[in-house]
Amino acid sequence: MRVQVINGASGREVQLLDGSGCPVVVVSRYLAYLGARGCSPNTVRAYAHDLLHLWRFLEKERLAWNELQPRSAMDVLTFLRSESSRATGQRLSLSAVGPTGEPALSAPTINRILAGVAGFYEWAIASELFDGVNPIERRPDPAWRRVGERHRPFAGEASRQLAQRRVLKVRQPRRLPRPLSDEHVNALFTHLAGLRDRAMLLLMLNGGLRPGEVLCLHLEDIAYGRRRVFVRVRDDHPGGVRPKSRSERVVDLLDTETLAAVSEYVMHVRPADADSVFVFLVGGNGARQCEPLSYAALARLFARAATRAGIREPWVTPHALRHTHATRMWEGGMRELTLQRRLGHASVESTRLYTRVSDHEVVADYVRALGQNGNQR
Repeated sequence: MRVQVINGASGREVQLLDGSGCPVVVVSRYLAYLGARGCSPNTVRAYAHDLLHLWRFLEKERLAWNELQPRSAMDVLTFLRSESSRATGQRLSLSAVGPTGEPALSAPTINRILAGVAGFYEWAIASELFDGVNPIERRPDPAWRRVGERHRPFAGEASRQLAQRRVLKVRQPRRLPRPLSDEHVNALFTHLAGLRDRAMLLLMLNGGLRPGEVLCLHLEDIAYGRRRVFVRVRDDHPGGVRPKSRSERVVDLLDTETLAAVSEYVMHVRPADADSVFVFLVGGNGARQCEPLSYAALARLFARAATRAGIREPWVTPHALRHTHATRMWEGGMRELTLQRRLGHASVESTRLYTRVSDHEVVADYVRALGQNGNQR
């Protein structure tokens, strides 16, 4: 079994192939539904890989997909715990070792797979292809009333949106974001290959842009005179790159080097004969010259620079630059609400991740308590 991606004239098609190399029809219909909903090609591919694990389990247990019941679904979690990770990219968290000695699926990955399987069965039920209950059960979650940091409906208990949780779920640590130190940042930028790479990374470091948002920038999105960048929702990147958020925002860039680096790249390095509207393009003289830069290319150039700088670690990724920007802004005194708007977070819960790195009130109370204890001596 494997996931196959076909790049055709009508776009990218993702299929799950069974052991004989034939597409799994019901999965193909579900993936087509996700594409029609507006999910990015990378999201559709991620769902295909999630369902690949489910189909491996079904094959092992000799079950058809429409025979899975909640009592059998308990075994899915055990199966996923024994699965080895076949990913070759950088890992964003510490990985466990499976029974075969290979890296095992991480807790966040298992939870994502279970959520993907639950979504598949919800679609099958709505499409009248499955007449049972969702094997990945969801039950009312009363904990949101007791835990302050949990998401709450806007109208509270009067809301029709009831808080729920999945029965099958792996406990995972709530890790802090790991910003890069000034030494790491200086070493990284020292070993970048060219001005294009420097301009992209500065947008992430000083503007807090996500990698996908940088790659999707059009020339018209940069207002040099007003010193700001417009992050717009776009689905036209030929490599399937899309901004994560579906809300547009304005990011002010008042530092002296970011827009200057972008301007210098556009004026002197970016291919003059390019007819693409995207800012960051493939250079050189190869077959892909003047094509919009892909996320894979961004990850590779970042990894090369990190390796040359001697700071290559699993958590040192392009997204770490956004973590660094958010942490710097919070420690510099930016309020929670304004930081949320700058980063483009849909929920303040995401922004509060950075308040746990350095909480102003905790530090102030600690200093106050330290002073009082010192006076008592």
